Amino acid sequence: MMSIRCYLAPSEIEGLGVFAAVPVRKGEEIWRYHPDFDLSYPIDRVADAPEHIREFMERYTYVNPFDPTKVILDADEARFMNHSNDPNVDFSSDVCGRAARDIAADEELTCDYACFTIGEIVFQAPRHRTASAIVAANGMPHPVL
Repeated sequence: MMSIRCYLAPSEIEGLGVFAAVPVRKGEEIWRYHPDFDLSYPIDRVADAPEHIREFMERYTYVNPFDPTKVILDADEARFMNHSNDPNVDFSSDVCGRAARDIAADEELTCDYACFTIGEIVFQAPRHRTASAIVAANGMPHPVL
């Protein structure tokens, strides 16, 4: 679960991303595994699920480092953290993610998916469409909110 205040917003990386709502100092904890909050499912339940549920689970889960027969689904904004080859969150610990450097408020939080992916990292097509992306795709002026 996220250990800092954060929010979701359109990402330049892909679809939605999770952003720091407050400044974060290098080394500060950003995320911590919490078994009552980060839900764990047997891998075979994902494979047996209806297609739309399986697609969701394949996108937002990762192998449980404590039990490789299960996957974890983060119940909060953490599942929207996008990949970067130069991440600002270090997930080399199995139980927490820490700021790899100072992170400014309103900066997107990113991680290296290789830290918790077994095998090849597979990027899926975008799942979320933001209002600005829909407006741009349809050639309409951006609405004033």
